Amino acid sequence: MPEKRRYSLTDRLIGQVDSAMRTLTTGASKAGRSSPSAKVQEGIRTEEEAKHSAGLMRINHTGEVCAQALYQGQALTAKLADTREAMEHAAQEEVDHLAWCEQRLIELESHPSHLSPLFYGISFAIGAAAGIAGDKWSLGFVAETEHQVCDHLERHLEQLPENDQKSRAILYKMSEDEAQHAATAIEAGAHPLPTPIRRMMTLTSKLMTATTYRL
Repeated sequence: MPEKRRYSLTDRLIGQVDSAMRTLTTGASKAGRSSPSAKVQEGIRTEEEAKHSAGLMRINHTGEVCAQALYQGQALTAKLADTREAMEHAAQEEVDHLAWCEQRLIELESHPSHLSPLFYGISFAIGAAAGIAGDKWSLGFVAETEHQVCDHLERHLEQLPENDQKSRAILYKMSEDEAQHAATAIEAGAHPLPTPIRRMMTLTSKLMTATTYRL
């Protein structure tokens, strides 16, 4: 059996730059799975409904940009190979979410947030710092992030226009995946984060939500 190639820090940096470009470039992210909304009939009836759904999906798209950055930052600095590979696997599933949200925004005749590069940079730095702190803390960030994302998705499922079953199908599947990512991180030995850090993450999430609904 051939020995698995070991990538240097320089190799991984180049890979992360490529990943960042693909994450932030519209149309560059390709889903490995079909969108959960593919066979759901369009139910949006008014321009007001479309704008509201687009605002919510823009927030979710930016959230997936942040998730990509978080995982990529952790994969760059994680010390244990198994943890790094787990981050990369989760990040690949987040690519699906990113592509699904982007496609839904196109269907709603809207666009991703102009602030995505800013939030990508913040999230990448947090992820890289967590990886440096140690794998248990890194996994703790994953678990807490996914818990907060699940709460966030549940609120959006309630806020979507009743007729928008296409967006709802996407968010349901995303919530299912995020819960699994959190469970995987906990099983791998995630360390619970201190309350001040959890609060900081919540405040950052609220800032992102408040700004990207329209921008």
